[in-house]
Amino acid sequence: MTTLDQRLREVRGGQKALVPYFIGGLTPDWTNYVAAAIHAGADVIEVGVPFSDPMMDGPVIQEGALRALRANATLESICHEVSVAAFDVPVVIMTYFNVLHHFGLARSADLLATSGVAGVIVPDLALEELEPWREHASASDVATILMVAPSSPVDRVQRIGELADGFVYAAARMAVTGRSNDVGDARRVVEMVRAATTTPAYVGIGITTPDQARDAAALSDGVIVGSALVQRILDGETASDVESAVRSFRRALD
Repeated sequence: MTTLDQRLREVRGGQKALVPYFIGGLTPDWTNYVAAAIHAGADVIEVGVPFSDPMMDGPVIQEGALRALRANATLESICHEVSVAAFDVPVVIMTYFNVLHHFGLARSADLLATSGVAGVIVPDLALEELEPWREHASASDVATILMVAPSSPVDRVQRIGELADGFVYAAARMAVTGRSNDVGDARRVVEMVRAATTTPAYVGIGITTPDQARDAAALSDGVIVGSALVQRILDGETASDVESAVRSFRRALD
């Protein structure tokens, strides 16, 4: 069991977890937005490490990632800023395997651990190719958070359940990140996850409004909110504005 597993068992006394997503390096003061979200009631923070060719990200997060890359954001710079900020809730990194492979798997795992990062989501790392990374991550007490999609076959979900650390990212739809009008296939995906593991299932992809977050949380153990917050930052909203937005999601979940 990783430290993230232990921390998530303590989240809000069993209430639904709220996981806001931010892009590391999107603005010079991006960690202020994270701190504001924590103040508003975030239980876990997901930080995107930008990559030039993302397979899972929609136009909003792609635009944010490009801005961060133009500002020279890297895995090292983002981890350094996370370390300096010393947030008091768990931080998980979302990035693509090329970033970890280029930096070196052992070095990446050690960097994440020494920076205070509790887990990592690598959406393009296939289950069949997971073990080399997971070995280094486990040795550094970094949780490897796996994803289940609406298209995932039952036997694959069972295998994911056996390997899952921290939480399972339950993708609500077969789509890239972005806005939506409903919670998609969240119910069915969460049911598959719960049949395979007791690891918490957090719903993400398309959670746009507090009402959608409430509906998704009713089916799961928590929700991940990304594009709706990144868009606000791209539009020039302040950390205080984003804090108010996160608080509205928190109230909906509570």
